[in-house]
Amino acid sequence: MVVKNKIHSFASEQFSTVNALHMKDKVSFGQQSTKVKQLSDIIEQDIMMGKYKTDTSLPSINYLSKAYNVSRDTVFKAFSDLRERKLIDSTPGKGYYVTNRQEKIFLLLDEYSPFKNTLYNSFVRKLSTSYKVDLWFHQYNEHIFNTILHEAIGRYNYYVVMNFDNEKFSPLFNKINPSRLLLLDFGKFEKENYSYICQNFDDEFYNALTKLTDRLKKYRKIVFQFPADSKHPRVSADSFRQYCHDNDMVSEISEQEDITDVENGVAYIVIRQTDVVNIIKRSREKGMKCGRDFGIIAYNDTPAYEVIDDGITALSVNWDEMGKQAAKFILTGEAVRTYLHTEVHLRNSV
Repeated sequence: MVVKNKIHSFASEQFSTVNALHMKDKVSFGQQSTKVKQLSDIIEQDIMMGKYKTDTSLPSINYLSKAYNVSRDTVFKAFSDLRERKLIDSTPGKGYYVTNRQEKIFLLLDEYSPFKNTLYNSFVRKLSTSYKVDLWFHQYNEHIFNTILHEAIGRYNYYVVMNFDNEKFSPLFNKINPSRLLLLDFGKFEKENYSYICQNFDDEFYNALTKLTDRLKKYRKIVFQFPADSKHPRVSADSFRQYCHDNDMVSEISEQEDITDVENGVAYIVIRQTDVVNIIKRSREKGMKCGRDFGIIAYNDTPAYEVIDDGITALSVNWDEMGKQAAKFILTGEAVRTYLHTEVHLRNSV
């Protein structure tokens, strides 16, 4: 990297012992996070507030070590964190300096939901203010998807995209450099040379249900509510049928938009949070209790499931982890091709 001539060096005499003591008096490190993280946050805040200008050198490791009464290693690790997040850089003989590179990230998700909010927050928290994230939703509409993505191509440094269809690969992706595109939450079709962080909607779904077999055996029937217009991958229905066949369970796949009659002795597997609420509402009209008279298993965990009717059991990937791995792809540029494990969040609904 070529460093501009306007980089200024902070000579040691500019930082007197008095100033160092003054800084130390104003800052105390708590126990909530590591000293490295706290020092990194302090320096980042100073950069954002303009204390350290773009392309100017930062104080030396020795100076900050004395100023904040921490080890040189702590300062070095704080610098390494800031460098990884592209807030600062270094050059031999000149030390560390503030960079002037704000990279633009195009984030296109399918639709808003509580767990997508978890994904987004995890993603942006891992990045620094050197990145500007533009968030879009396509609502599973192919025309909207194509319009938004077409307009975005060539205008961003990185693209993080959830497709409009879990069974198709959009030809627009071929116009984006594979090293700059990350696919999220796709099905198991061929993704060529692109990076991806996805769910496994068949084998992992089957394995998650297997962990609940002892509980599901007490129900006379298992109903998978899978509306005909659902965008959820159809392979989950195949895995459900196979699971029930292998375990000699009476099963049904309901394509109804709304479960109007909640039955005693039946366990319901539902994809949408609105369907969980609907089933609970219908059951209360009949004086039924979830986990006693009938069961519910939800897809994709949300904080609400921890408190609804003493807790709703959910099958879910770790959306927080998906966000962190997506941010890592941006920060490191390293290719990633992985399917996240589907976890069982066991509560009182089955």
